[in-house]
Amino acid sequence: MGLSQVVGRLIGVREHVVDPGGGGAPRVPRPVTALVVGGGIAGMSAAVVLAERGVEVTVLEAAPHLGGRLGAWPEELPDGVQRNEHGFHAFFRQYWNWRSILRRVDPALGFLKPIPGYPILSAQWPTEEFGKLPPAPPANLLALLLRSPSLRLADLRSMDRDAALPLLTYDAVRTYAEFDERTADELLSSLRLPDRARAMLFEVFSHSFFNHEAEMSAAEMIAQFHFYLLGNPEGLAFDCPDEDYATAIWEPLTRHVEKHGGRVLTGAAAARLDRTPEGWRVAGADGDVWEAAHVVLAVDPPALAALVDASPGLAVAAPELVARMPAFGRPGPPYAVARYWMDGDVRPERAVFSGVSRQPTLDSVTLYHRLESEPRRWAERTGGSVLELHAYACEPDVPADELAARMLRELTTLWPEVADLRVRELRARVEAQAPAFTPGSHAGRPGVRTDAPGLYLAGDGIRTEFPSALMERSAATGIIAANHILRAEGAAAEPVRSIRPRGLLARR
Repeated sequence: MGLSQVVGRLIGVREHVVDPGGGGAPRVPRPVTALVVGGGIAGMSAAVVLAERGVEVTVLEAAPHLGGRLGAWPEELPDGVQRNEHGFHAFFRQYWNWRSILRRVDPALGFLKPIPGYPILSAQWPTEEFGKLPPAPPANLLALLLRSPSLRLADLRSMDRDAALPLLTYDAVRTYAEFDERTADELLSSLRLPDRARAMLFEVFSHSFFNHEAEMSAAEMIAQFHFYLLGNPEGLAFDCPDEDYATAIWEPLTRHVEKHGGRVLTGAAAARLDRTPEGWRVAGADGDVWEAAHVVLAVDPPALAALVDASPGLAVAAPELVARMPAFGRPGPPYAVARYWMDGDVRPERAVFSGVSRQPTLDSVTLYHRLESEPRRWAERTGGSVLELHAYACEPDVPADELAARMLRELTTLWPEVADLRVRELRARVEAQAPAFTPGSHAGRPGVRTDAPGLYLAGDGIRTEFPSALMERSAATGIIAANHILRAEGAAAEPVRSIRPRGLLARR
């Protein structure tokens, strides 16, 4: 433990227990059935916990592969099959609930490798480095202010310090009450920061949540600053799998669920949900029917809204859930992922992962041939490279190939050597499945428990009463959904953990 973490622990910047778990039998004392609709992080986290406690759980995943936005699948290329993925994800070290699920299949988490550095690239300004700060506040904040080329002492003097105070006073109730109706753009403008500091330190951050700052709740930005920087003892450094997600995560987790008596079905799309005297019935798009006492709906917001709309009985069984869906089901802006197989490599000093500031389309670049074993072997065999480019919140109604071409052109302004590389293969897609965190949306955001007995929600758009985000919110809500079922059936619950619940200067 470093000095900054020791100091952080003294002021409460440490792991906090949200739910200690326990409280019942090691396994359910009688036969219990559950259906989990969705085989991504949230659904599989719920299934792991339920199966381990003896619940007869079935996972229904509509796609031919598991993972959702962490999915991976075989891609046929001219020189052989390569695993492609939905997109790069950073496994931050305060993702304690997600890492707890992953430890079921790798107790040492040996497949996660540290990513050195976390540079933010700009065509206008020097690179900003986030990954090498001290891990815990307040040392990380002080180091950022001292080291950052984007924020000088004179800038702090001209900054509106009263406007900045909410970043240090996060509170789950007061922050949303005071700031949810405002946009993140309004909050950033009120700080009176230099344009460079705003672009390099704040806008890159908001885009990482698949939302534009002009369309994102200021309260949500404050909450995520707290979760990733100002209340987190682990720092901004992160790890990533050294194998594709299917090999490292989904295939082992499937075996784990099956070992404990569960079933994981892919290509099984849920089309309708109905209440029955014994619990719930899920009808599949292909005519299959599954019944269970409990159901966890762990799908993205548009899919959840579509399933609720196709289930007319929910108007009586869960009227509050139905009422929340029109607003909740509208996703955030489209995001694009382009994976390029190139005939040469970028310069050796380029970081494995880099964020990008103020390019029209490009938000990040990942060097997969320096990250995962299969792309690494391909690059060694061919002398090429595998680059993945992301646009987190891009222009709507633009074809994926056009967005991919734009991102590649923008990368050449940052890394000129890319212009000399020939494209061997490209796989690009654009989707809109990520949750929106629009101003004023928090009050209507559904939580894990619905107003129907035995029906629960999980996913990264579902509200939690403690700080969480992205993969960690998916895992945490999946575990919480499982815990509701386990407690209802007399079995012990799974522990749930999070970071410091309030900001450094928040009133108790």
